Amino acid sequence: MRKPHEIIVDRALLVYLLHLAEPFGRAQDRPHGLMSDVKLQQLAFLCELKFLDQRLRGFSFEFFRYAYGAFSKDLDNDLLSLRRKERLDNFTPTERATEVLKLVEEAAQASEPSGRVIEMLHAVTTTYASQDSDALTKSVEAVTLILPDQPMRNLTIREISFHSTLLVPSRIEVEATFEPSSAMLARLSAALGY
Repeated sequence: MRKPHEIIVDRALLVYLLHLAEPFGRAQDRPHGLMSDVKLQQLAFLCELKFLDQRLRGFSFEFFRYAYGAFSKDLDNDLLSLRRKERLDNFTPTERATEVLKLVEEAAQASEPSGRVIEMLHAVTTTYASQDSDALTKSVEAVTLILPDQPMRNLTIREISFHSTLLVPSRIEVEATFEPSSAMLARLSAALGY
């Protein structure tokens, strides 16, 4: 279960991820771009894997195997909450989210690990955000995981049974985390509308 400060960080980084992905999803025939729930879930999952590969914690979303790759109920709930607080319009950060974006960048400049998390968000977005949902899902399903109960066997996500847990960040040891100061967390919480 996520701690209150992790929820604030998750929501702030989620707004930032959508901000980074926005230019890749613009289309004249789609006023809200090409982002979808499925695509956002896959992008966040790939970000989480990248963070953990570098022994960092950015997001704290738990993911399980779903029909379209990886899925996090916490991410889904955070997305709904951010829409209710008018920080997102569908998948686009609103003007009310401007302060959140500034604070995330400020937090990234305040510590080296936080800066690395933001760099990785940029890298994953640059690599994957231009893909449509189908291509992105195939990229995620091709990811190989080592299951804790079967350490000698590597499985692609495509081979893992639906509803199986894929990722629980709180169980993985990291060296550093995106962890703003208490004052910055309070400012982020207010900017998020909480």
